[in-house]
Amino acid sequence: MFEFLQNLEPLQQGFWYTAIAASLIFLIQTVLTFVGGGHGDTIHADFSGDSHADSPFQLFSFRNLINFLLGFGWSGVAFYGSIGNKSLLIFVAVLVGAGFIFLFFILIMQILKLTEDNTFKMENLIGRAGEVYLTIPADMSGKGKITISVNGTSHELPAMTEAKENIPSGDSVRVTYIYDKILVVSKI
Repeated sequence: MFEFLQNLEPLQQGFWYTAIAASLIFLIQTVLTFVGGGHGDTIHADFSGDSHADSPFQLFSFRNLINFLLGFGWSGVAFYGSIGNKSLLIFVAVLVGAGFIFLFFILIMQILKLTEDNTFKMENLIGRAGEVYLTIPADMSGKGKITISVNGTSHELPAMTEAKENIPSGDSVRVTYIYDKILVVSKI
């Protein structure tokens, strides 16, 4: 199958074998990623290559090794005839392999910018308007409830007021601050 490789110099054979093997593994990884099998991406080692455990990009991972070998192998094959100095050729191949890792990092960072955090956080309600659902007693003497919309979702939450009068159902209110997981509101 690879008879053409038999007559090549050892360095050129090494570039070809690296490029072909990395390409096959990269193809398998890509297929597994799209069918949902991309969870076995990391290699467990005795050292940690990143300083942040929750980082989306791990420098020492099997996927990055394949990305490096893909760039290294194919650039070695492509530039073998045009770069006569073998040390320079290997240096260029290493640079291209590192460039592949960098491009993968940039790609991942751009994809992560598309993610959206829709976690409900009460702190995000300060300054927002809502509607009283259950009458809110005056002077922080009891709790009522308001309905407030956040990111297209309606929430029914407990509320109190510092006002001297009750705020009846149906009135509009604005959240001024949060006290012990209870919204403190004022009438609009």
